[in-house]
Amino acid sequence: MPDQIKNGTILLAEPFMLDPNFKRSTVLVVEHNPEGSLGFIMNRRVNMRVDKLVKEFPDFDASVYFGGPVGTDTVHYLHRKGDLLEGSDEVMPGIFWGGNYEKLKILIDQRLITPRDIRFFVGYSGWSEDQLQEELNGGSWVTARMDPNYLFKSDPENLWAQVMENKGNAFSVIAGMREEPTYN
Repeated sequence: MPDQIKNGTILLAEPFMLDPNFKRSTVLVVEHNPEGSLGFIMNRRVNMRVDKLVKEFPDFDASVYFGGPVGTDTVHYLHRKGDLLEGSDEVMPGIFWGGNYEKLKILIDQRLITPRDIRFFVGYSGWSEDQLQEELNGGSWVTARMDPNYLFKSDPENLWAQVMENKGNAFSVIAGMREEPTYN
């Protein structure tokens, strides 16, 4: 039976994926429909603060993440303040995507949004119609349930292994596998 993808699904790269964009990546799917799918890699921190990347942005000590290889000239954000930021799309309970950008800057200035409430991404991960399902059928991805803590509280460097471990059974063994297959 094929895996069911929906908004809020996590995609875990299979352990030996060679594509450098997705090697050991943990992707949150934020939009899935018959035309395709879109998500953000949650565990690829870029060595830059958002206020240094985006012009005329408030002083804000929040890291930027590589969301994926598509649209790397764009910045996106996932947050947990959908009640304050109009225009946000609810991905799943506790996680929102986007929203009014000017209002975002005001909420940051007023300290109503803190770095613990939001993640910024350069680029995104995208799949055309049926492409993601074909990749799943081919074994490129393992699906998992999303928990907002993965995005807002977990250590991004260990997120892939943490989510694999939380799946249990054989996935716990996979979580402990080293990246270089010759060592396993």
